[in-house]
Amino acid sequence: MELAIEELRQKLGTECIRLQEPMKEHTTFRTGGPADIFILPKSNEEIGCAIQILQKHKIPFLVIGNGSNLLVRDKGIRGAVIQIYSNMSHVEVRGREIEAQGGALLSAVAAKAAEIGLSGMEFASGIPGTIGGAAVMNAGAYGGEMKDILVSVDVLTPDLEIKTIPAEELALSYRHSIIPEAGYIVLGAKLRLQSGEKKAILARMAELAEQRREKQPLQYPSAGSTFKRPEGYFAGKLMQDAGLKGKTIGGAQISEKHSGFLINIGGATAQDILDLIVFCQKEVQEKFGVHLEPEVKIIGEE
Repeated sequence: MELAIEELRQKLGTECIRLQEPMKEHTTFRTGGPADIFILPKSNEEIGCAIQILQKHKIPFLVIGNGSNLLVRDKGIRGAVIQIYSNMSHVEVRGREIEAQGGALLSAVAAKAAEIGLSGMEFASGIPGTIGGAAVMNAGAYGGEMKDILVSVDVLTPDLEIKTIPAEELALSYRHSIIPEAGYIVLGAKLRLQSGEKKAILARMAELAEQRREKQPLQYPSAGSTFKRPEGYFAGKLMQDAGLKGKTIGGAQISEKHSGFLINIGGATAQDILDLIVFCQKEVQEKFGVHLEPEVKIIGEE
């Protein structure tokens, strides 16, 4: 691994390579053990270069955005993490289309769209993910989804080729795309919005922000909705009806404000959250015969 680290530093620069990086600094749950190698590339070329080096030295790697839908286990991640985030967050507007690098935050792109009178991203203004992560999971809220505005994505293939893939070829559905299955890494995306009135767009964004503040435990670290919506049900409602609201394990709690959110009320370990996930699944299965599937991605050494 030392040889790989030295090579990475030479090719990408020392400032882009960190060792034993605590993943709690890079997830919105604010928990998780260290990654052996943490890489912060500044370009598509650097991503490809880093992957080539890691593959040459047989070091496994994982690509993340800003960690808003991740739970990293307490032992951390063996191998490397490549974070596509603030170093790759450029946004460009061309008429009604926006081209954004994979590390651009949805909230920042939505704010830019509003500023120039483009409508269609209001739903995304409060989602804490990146453009890349949002495309991967077809992120959505308040009746809108990425598939409503996505034109295409630029991806790095497993063969390290850069390809542009039209949205209609991504099989976008509820919190799903073919991107993970195909082994693609999202480098950027093109969005198409509608012309609108800046004042009305900002008003709608303010209205949705107020709804979030009223209904969601935004003051605590979380990964948003912990479970996917089971067909015909709402996960939060099932958990509330099962009497789980406020249930606490260690520093993890089922939010008293919104049962669909598992939150870190202070010092939660990843194991606390995992134990609470299993508890929720067991209780809802026993009471209603419904299996809750985590929406949050669970990674790291067991």
